[in-house]
Amino acid sequence: MVLSVTLHVLIVGIALTGWSWSSPEHEPPPRSISARLITQQEPEPSPVVDLADQQKRDEERRAEEQRKQAEAEKRRQEEEARRVAEQKQREEEKRLQQHQQQKEREQQEAEAREREARKAREEEAARQKAEAEAKERERQKAEEEKRRQEEARKKAEEQKRRQEEQRKREDAERKRQEELARQEAERKRLEAERKLREQQLEAQADEARRAREAEARRQQEAAAAKAREAQMLSESEKYQALIRERLSQAWYPPSSATEEMTARLQITLLPTGELASVKLVSSSGNTAFDNSALGAVRSLSRYPIPNERDTFERYFRQFTIEFNPRRLR
Repeated sequence: MVLSVTLHVLIVGIALTGWSWSSPEHEPPPRSISARLITQQEPEPSPVVDLADQQKRDEERRAEEQRKQAEAEKRRQEEEARRVAEQKQREEEKRLQQHQQQKEREQQEAEAREREARKAREEEAARQKAEAEAKERERQKAEEEKRRQEEARKKAEEQKRRQEEQRKREDAERKRQEELARQEAERKRLEAERKLREQQLEAQADEARRAREAEARRQQEAAAAKAREAQMLSESEKYQALIRERLSQAWYPPSSATEEMTARLQITLLPTGELASVKLVSSSGNTAFDNSALGAVRSLSRYPIPNERDTFERYFRQFTIEFNPRRLR
């Protein structure tokens, strides 16, 4: 019994001694090494996509672009046709106006010629009448002379004197009639000139009135266009703010993003507000950052756009937006 206890004590002592001798020394933990592989910055390969799907999307995009180009060409041709029609209409109106003015001038000239012809006829009639009266007087004088030849010679000198006085009176009357005719002709000429001046003044007044009306219309149209431009700008700013808000909510920048990174994207929309295409026009230098911005743009099923077509075409058919961790612009 004593031998057995002694043997067990000896075995336990040897075991404790060996454990102390074989226990390893505690070594300090190895230092961590931070390393970074430096390579030339190359764009990371695009995610693998199905070739057939990619071709289909390219064909659809090309077809959509061709349709848009055809629609734009059609609108341009329609606008050109409308402009040509308006130009022709203005030229026709101008030609009609010139024709009317020429017709009025010709009518005035015809009236002036008619007045002069009437005057000439009246003068010729007066001359013929005077000649007929003179001939009649000469005939009467000849007959009287024949009767007077039978009278005494003593009455010849008195008759001659009366004849001389008669001739002077006739000359005076003729001159008076000619002066009256000349005065009447001068009065008619002055009256014609007065009427012509009045017509010219009326035409100038009408032209000045039309010019004032045209200027007033131009100013009204300019004011309306300016008001329309201001309204479109205000409307565009409202919807641009809505689009930035939607994109800000849909964008999740990667953890590697910094405040200095900026990606600039070009967005093309359909009139329904749906996304037609998006293109990266200025990279941030970080592919993950660029892809997150592209993903945010593609994630919106429909963009808020104004109902007014002119405002959409001018501001929202195609526009650019910058993605930056601090702001969307």
